[in-house]
Amino acid sequence: MKKALISLIAGLACLAGAPGLWAAGTPIQAIDSGSYGIYVNGKRVATETFKIEQKAGGNTFYAEIRVQDGSSKPTQTSEIQLSAIGELKHYEWHQFSPSEAQAVITPSEPFLVEHLSNGPGQKPVEQPFMLPTTTLVLDNNFFSQRELLAWRYMAIGCKQNAGHTECRLQPTKFGVLVPQGLTSASVEMDYGGRETVSVHGTPRELTRLNLNSDGAQWSLWLDDNYKLIRILVPSENTEVVRD
Repeated sequence: MKKALISLIAGLACLAGAPGLWAAGTPIQAIDSGSYGIYVNGKRVATETFKIEQKAGGNTFYAEIRVQDGSSKPTQTSEIQLSAIGELKHYEWHQFSPSEAQAVITPSEPFLVEHLSNGPGQKPVEQPFMLPTTTLVLDNNFFSQRELLAWRYMAIGCKQNAGHTECRLQPTKFGVLVPQGLTSASVEMDYGGRETVSVHGTPRELTRLNLNSDGAQWSLWLDDNYKLIRILVPSENTEVVRD
């Protein structure tokens, strides 16, 4: 699985010109999956469940959010389809509660085009974005999408040399799409070093990345397998922890 994950990260590094390591006919393989507990002011308010699959010619990232109200149905779902070199092929978001809404993004040369609908029977709003197909989606509420951004950042700064990984991680800016907001944005990520943090009451040594998103400072922690373990957003009193 780790080898497949490294291949995926290489594909996400297309902005840096790194070659993809994909083989034709690759069977479907789970790259990462699990769930995150979303806490606000120390109280669990929602759970995000996600899975990332590698397929021949591309990858699929699926996530759904369930609020802690006793319901078994998701309130929101999202799906990202990427090509083997990290280009956006399709993005789809659905909201089922408290009201219905839907967003779809597809490439339409030379743009990315979003269609946003705020309810049944309403005419979708069409919004073109003059952005490359390598632009990542960072939609509201879906924290697992930050793992993709972290992978691309690590891939840009880390190279294989004689069987060892060497990293020179510098502050880097990324253009992203926020479909629910019908907008684009610029975010910056930088390396925060190795830290020992408590995860479910157990100390763990993790890699910290700092994300500046629309003026808000986010802290992300990844384990040695590049899996996103914890997110902290102090300005919103929000903590996200992998279950």
